[in-house]
Formats: sequence, C-alpha cells, structure tokens
Amino acid sequence: MSFNKIILVGNLGRDPELRYTPQGTPVCSFSLATNEKRKDKNTGENNDITTWFRVTLWGRQAETASQYLSRGRPVYIEGRLRVEEWVDRDGKQRHTLEVHATDMQFIGGGARDESAPAPAKAAAAAHEPSGAPELNDDDVPF
Repeated sequence: MSFNKIILVGNLGRDPELRYTPQGTPVCSFSLATNEKRKDKNTGENNDITTWFRVTLWGRQAETASQYLSRGRPVYIEGRLRVEEWVDRDGKQRHTLEVHATDMQFIGGGARDESAPAPAKAAAAAHEPSGAPELNDDDVPF
C-alpha cells in the first residue's frame, strides 16, 4: 500500500487560469507560494524561504477557484504531490512541484476579503450534497 497526500497553506502567485477539457470538464491552474523562516547558522539571521507549487483543480472546485481566487489570496489546498520534469530551451533539466488538488478552502480575512462575495459559503456549497443537514457545535460528539 502507498499513500501520497499534501496539505498546503499559501498565497496565490498569479490569477487562476480556467480552461475546459474536450469533454467539457473544468480545469483550473495557479501557482501557490508557501513561506517558512529558517535561521542562518553562520549569521544568526532569519531568512524567508519560499517554495512554489503548481496547483490543478477539477470540476466545480475549478470553477469556484477561478471565480473567487486572485493573486495574493491565501488558500488551503489538499491533494496529491507530483514532480514534473522537463528540459528547457537551454538543455537544462528543470522540475516543478505539481499538486493535483482534491480539496480547497478559502482562508484569511481582512479588507481585501470583505469585498469578495462570500467565497467560503460557495466553497462549502460545492462540497455539500444537496439536502445535507446543517450542523452546529452541539451536533459534534467531541
């Protein structure tokens, strides 16, 4: 048995690109940056390290991402990680970390998010089957 799952929380590096397969399935792609701080052993300074991922969403989530996400927006992504390799024009071996997303959640708050039309509700609705009961805190068993 094998398992491949990645969870990312980061910011979009560019606006999402929505396209459709010949069968009409929506596909949305965007770049996502994650940041971490590392202390330099020699200087003692904290440095920001950025890792870039290419994210691909399918179906209704692709359309939702295209509608509500934009460059700089924070987002939570779950999916499967793949390394795509190719040779560039100069003959140099290159690689990209690509995530085939299975779940997306809008995160963050602030003035920028207030102008957007309730994306969290739209994302939740995309995951909920129709007629699903609404739960509150008293319904959770722990």
